[in-house]
Amino acid sequence: MKNITKVFLLGVIPAFFIFVACTQKVKENVGANDNKEKVEAFAKENDVSEESRPKPNIVILLADDLGWQDVGCYDIDAPAPYETPNMDALAKKGVKFWQGYSPAPTCAPSRCAIMSGKHPARAQKTHVRGGTPPTPYHQKSWRLIPPWFSGRLPAEDVEGTISKVLQKNGYRTGQVGKWHMNHKYFTDPLPVAVGFDYSSEEKGVVARMKPDRLSDFATTDSSDPYRLDDNGFAFHQTSEDALKFLQEEKANPFFLYYAERLVHTPIHTRTKRLLEKYLDKLGIDYPTKAKGWKPEGQKNPFYCAMVETLDYHYGKIVDYLENTDDPRWPGHKLMENTYIILTSDNGGMERMPGEIITDNYPLERGKLSAMEGGTRVPLIITGPNIDKGIESDVMINGLDFYPTILSWTKSPMPKGQHLDGIDISTLLQDDPTNSDLVKNKEGKTRQTMMWHFPNSKALESTIRVGDYKLIRNYDHVKNAKVVPLELYQLYDTKNGKATRVDIEEANNLVKTKPALAQKLNNKLTEMLTEMKASYPYNNPHFNKGLPNQEKVPVVTDNSKAGNKVNFTFKENGAKVIKANLLYTLNGGTKGEEWFRIPATLTSNSTATATLPKGTTHYLINLIDENNFLVSYPELIGILQYEKIKKQYSEDALAVK
Repeated sequence: MKNITKVFLLGVIPAFFIFVACTQKVKENVGANDNKEKVEAFAKENDVSEESRPKPNIVILLADDLGWQDVGCYDIDAPAPYETPNMDALAKKGVKFWQGYSPAPTCAPSRCAIMSGKHPARAQKTHVRGGTPPTPYHQKSWRLIPPWFSGRLPAEDVEGTISKVLQKNGYRTGQVGKWHMNHKYFTDPLPVAVGFDYSSEEKGVVARMKPDRLSDFATTDSSDPYRLDDNGFAFHQTSEDALKFLQEEKANPFFLYYAERLVHTPIHTRTKRLLEKYLDKLGIDYPTKAKGWKPEGQKNPFYCAMVETLDYHYGKIVDYLENTDDPRWPGHKLMENTYIILTSDNGGMERMPGEIITDNYPLERGKLSAMEGGTRVPLIITGPNIDKGIESDVMINGLDFYPTILSWTKSPMPKGQHLDGIDISTLLQDDPTNSDLVKNKEGKTRQTMMWHFPNSKALESTIRVGDYKLIRNYDHVKNAKVVPLELYQLYDTKNGKATRVDIEEANNLVKTKPALAQKLNNKLTEMLTEMKASYPYNNPHFNKGLPNQEKVPVVTDNSKAGNKVNFTFKENGAKVIKANLLYTLNGGTKGEEWFRIPATLTSNSTATATLPKGTTHYLINLIDENNFLVSYPELIGILQYEKIKKQYSEDALAVK
């Protein structure tokens, strides 16, 4: 046994070192195809293969609300004031994608999509919170009612998460930071149920400052929970937990899902030095009021400090990987066998009531919109066999991470799991600038991406096909400010090079290219239909009137026998075409969560359904041919429920 070990140490390992060096040298001097051929020839000649390399590590660095123009290396017009040296340096170590997109324009659906590989529209998880009956934001002043959407990572996806897959493949898995894939922070599914061996949801420096953001700054006192380190940054428990996981699991193949709460609200910094630095850089006097920030653009010094803080702590992770020996691969550092994906869950949050946070310009809008500012995000990928310092115009989506990680780790696809993204490992290895290497299941180059956000004020779906993007606005009836369709040419792409045309989405081409607009709209419908997506409904209580509002049906009676419920209704000129039962298993509790199942329509104007076991409260939704939704019992608006702290179960039917 000792002799065999000696031969291995003296023969194979040195040869493999030469192989790695050769690989890098070839990449520097030849094209991707020649490189692959020469590396394979060298490996065959020296009896060295990729199988000699240990299973690669995976690290996802997911920022919260970090905009496309919030990272220094993404500046394209005027430079941003934010300093991000560590993220800029990471971009030079791998591939920076100029057209990287999040799966959704808000955090929870993007996180669920990354973890499950399933499109938010297909998963019925299109926005944050969720798990409530469909109601307008205000009962009478909103034209549309957002559809029901899940409050959590769908139960059918829990066993098929990328963390579960890697865990079963021998990986140690760690989740650090913001989870936000459940209805409430204490409800299922918790990270441990989704395949994580280690989990920590500490807020760290993001925890709200008391009594306000001009007080409670970190000090050097050893008893200060946010004590300043040697570099003058406040102690951040979140990044310390991430480092702890790496330190404890470095001898194993590991998967770290590090989801920062930075740079989400509350907008503040515990590092007074950083606040003063950016006040000086922006030429702004020290604020006298803690609340509110009104200067337009990227001029919020609190947010500037948050971005640099995020950069600093992500830099600590990279530094650790670069400077720590790999126990599984003697003579190498962890970084040499670790894939890193750095991105954001959605575009930058530009403002909130009383506070201007950042500016995504030249992109239009931001978080809470499926326009470019809400979905285009920084995306940097580094790792083994990925060339350094590459900038790519290829369209990539967070949905692509799951199938790509499967390929990197040689992990089997879970049985029955549906993936809406594409494996981009070949693209990254061979030529990150060649979009022809991104192939769908039919073997065709991907040209299309779709987003569905029938929520909040946006109420829109969008589709990107090549250089063009179509926006479908649902809230256009009796709304002079909104048109049904918008069509924009974002780029003019030739030979893989994208020349900027209208990434501002400022020049609507619907009137000049009506045929193209209709074609894209039809494609959007086709994709949404295949995913069984849910759409907004017309509000029968809108106080300024909508066409056919007088024809909505009314429920005239209801009954219950055992677990069977019946609702009799009267049509008033519009046919009822669909009915859904909404029910909760924990009505009246702090974590009250609602689900939806189809009800059956009968010929005698009755909707029937079977209550799932454990139902505590329920109601019926009727949808007529004019897309009006009628709820029985009647519900008020989302904002009204929140204002008076009332639960939906208080207005629903109780199971006695």
